[in-house]
Amino acid sequence: MGKRGEKLLDRMRRNPADWRIDDVRTLCESFGLDLDRRPNGSHYGISDVSQAAHVTIPFARPINRVYIRQLVRFVDAVRVAREKIE
Repeated sequence: MGKRGEKLLDRMRRNPADWRIDDVRTLCESFGLDLDRRPNGSHYGISDVSQAAHVTIPFARPINRVYIRQLVRFVDAVRVAREKIE
């Protein structure tokens, strides 16, 4: 995870409004999360091997705050799980 991902996560944490799916994609790439979209689907699924649960984010613009908050919590949980492994 790079400095760019950390800054993006911090900005999402402080202001969960007005984010786009490109920002979510950048965050997922920074933290090594899997981002999948089903063919003809209207949502993206975000998952990680360290978590049993996953996060679903709609492809709407801008993304609703509740989904960004869920994503931030998910990334935090992944980070904690990875720290325990190391």
